Amino acid sequence: MLRKLKRYKATRFKAKDSKYSKAAADYAVNFIECLCHTKGTWAGKPFELIDWQEQIIRDIFGTLKPNGYRQFNTAYIEIPKKQGKSELAAAVALLLCCGDNEERAEVYGCAADRQQASIVFEVAADMVRMCPALNKRIKILASQKRMIFQPTNSFYQVLSAEAYSKHGFNIHGVVFDELHTQPNRKLFDVMTKGSGDARMQPLYFLITTAGTDTNSICFETHQKAKDILEGRKHDSTFYPVIYGAEETDDWTDPKVWKRVNPSLGITVGIDKVKTACESARQNPAEENSFRQLRLNQWVKQSIRWMPMDKWDACGFKVSEEQLEGRVCYGGLDLSSTTDITAFVLVFPPLDEDDKYCVLPYFWIPEESMDLRVMRDHVPYDVWQKQGFLETTEGNVVHYGYIEKFIEQLGTKFNIREIAFDRWGAVQMVQNLEGMGFTVVPFGQGFKDMSPPTKELMKLTLEQKIAHGGHPVLRWMMDNIFIRTDPAGNIKADKEKSTEKIDGAVATIMALDRAIRCGNDNGASVYDERGILFI
Repeated sequence: MLRKLKRYKATRFKAKDSKYSKAAADYAVNFIECLCHTKGTWAGKPFELIDWQEQIIRDIFGTLKPNGYRQFNTAYIEIPKKQGKSELAAAVALLLCCGDNEERAEVYGCAADRQQASIVFEVAADMVRMCPALNKRIKILASQKRMIFQPTNSFYQVLSAEAYSKHGFNIHGVVFDELHTQPNRKLFDVMTKGSGDARMQPLYFLITTAGTDTNSICFETHQKAKDILEGRKHDSTFYPVIYGAEETDDWTDPKVWKRVNPSLGITVGIDKVKTACESARQNPAEENSFRQLRLNQWVKQSIRWMPMDKWDACGFKVSEEQLEGRVCYGGLDLSSTTDITAFVLVFPPLDEDDKYCVLPYFWIPEESMDLRVMRDHVPYDVWQKQGFLETTEGNVVHYGYIEKFIEQLGTKFNIREIAFDRWGAVQMVQNLEGMGFTVVPFGQGFKDMSPPTKELMKLTLEQKIAHGGHPVLRWMMDNIFIRTDPAGNIKADKEKSTEKIDGAVATIMALDRAIRCGNDNGASVYDERGILFI
C-alpha cells in the first residue's frame, strides 16, 4: 500500500524571510505525478510520490525567497538502496529541464562512470517515451546520452567523472547519482563551484547511498549535512536528508530497518531485507555491505577484517616498567616522509598463561598536523595531547629523532631484531645497524605477510594478545582491508585501505619475528654493546 503525505509541514530549514508557495510545490508534484514508473511491477503506472519523496519535492521546489526564487540550491539526499532513488532523480532531472520555465536550461546527470550515469538517463528516457506530452516535445539522442526539450531549447546531458570538459557550463541543474562512487572531487567542483552563477536558481540534486571512503567529497558533504541536521552549522541554501542507522543501532533489528528505509514494504519487501540480514549474520564478510546498502551506514571498508569488539576485548594493561629487560622484536613502517611513522615492539609470552604484549609508538610531522586533522577528520591533536602520538619538528618526519628514540628503547628492552619494509628505509637501517641493532628486511608480499596476519587474528580471537587499548593502533586495525590470493593467503592491502594502516603492518612484522624466535636466550646484540638485562 502506497503511503501518501497527509499533511504537509514546512521544513525546519526554511529561512525566516522565506515563504512556502503551495502553488510552486503543487506544480512540481503534479509534473512528477504525470510521469510513469518504468520498471518492474510498477511499470506503466503513474509515478505517485511516496510521503517522504513528496516532502522532499515540496520542500525544495516550494520554499521560496522574498524575490520568488528557490531558497535551496543544493539538496543532499542519502538513503539506502532500492528506495526508488533513480526514479526520483530522473523525475527531478526532467522537471528541471522541461518544467522549470528556464530558457536554454542546461541540466546534467553526473556519476562516477558512463554506465552509472546512464542508469538515471535511461529511466528518464523511458519516462519521456511513456508520456505523450513530453514525447512530442523531446528529442532523445540515445548515443550521446542527451535529450533536448524543444520548446525552450533546454537539454539534459549525461557526464561522467572520466569524461567531462573543464569549462563552458552554464548550469541550471545537476543530478549527481551515487555521489559516494566519485573517484575524486574534480567533477563535483567543476559542476558546483560557480558554473551556475549566471542562473537565478540553479539546483544541485545530490542523491546517494552511504560509502566507505571517509576522505571523499561525498563524506565531506555527508558531514556537512549531518552538522546542519544536528544544528552545528547553518547554511540556508543547503537542504539535508539522511535516512541512515546510527553507529549504536542494532543492525539486525527490524524496527531499525523500518526507520531508515522509508519505502520499506512499497519498493522493497521486508522479506528481502530479512534474507539479506540472515545471510550477513552467517557470513561476517557480508555484514558491512548489508549495513552500507540496507541501513545506509558509513562503514570503513567493504570487508572489515578485524572484528573490533574482539580487538577491544584484548585491551589488557601493558606497562613499560613491567616489561623492562624483556626480550622483544620491533616492526618499523616508514610510510613516507610526510606521513605517520610507526614502530611497534612485540614481547613474546614467558609461559602458557602469558600474552603477546604490544607496545606501539607513532610519530607525525608537527607542521602538517592541523592540516591533517581537518583533512582526514582524525583526532591526531587529541592523541598527541594524550601521549599516544609524538610530533617531530618541521613538515617531514625527522628520522634522526626516531633513531635516537629507538636507541633509548634499546637500553630499556632487549630488542633482538627490528623487521622493516624493504622499501625506502636504507639510510635509517644503516644507522640502526651502526647502533648495534639486528635489522631484518621483511617482504610485503603474500608469502611473508600471510602467516603472521592470520596469526594476529587467531591470537586476538583467543585473547592471547595485550595492547592496552592504544587508540592510534585501534584506529589503524579498524582501517585494514584484506587481499586474498588464489591460494587463500592474505595480506593487508595498502591501496584499498583508504586510511592509515602503518601501525597494523608494523605489528604484524614484529609479531612474525616474535613467534619465530620467541624467548630463547641466545646471544643478544647487546652483548657486544655491554648492555644486557636479565
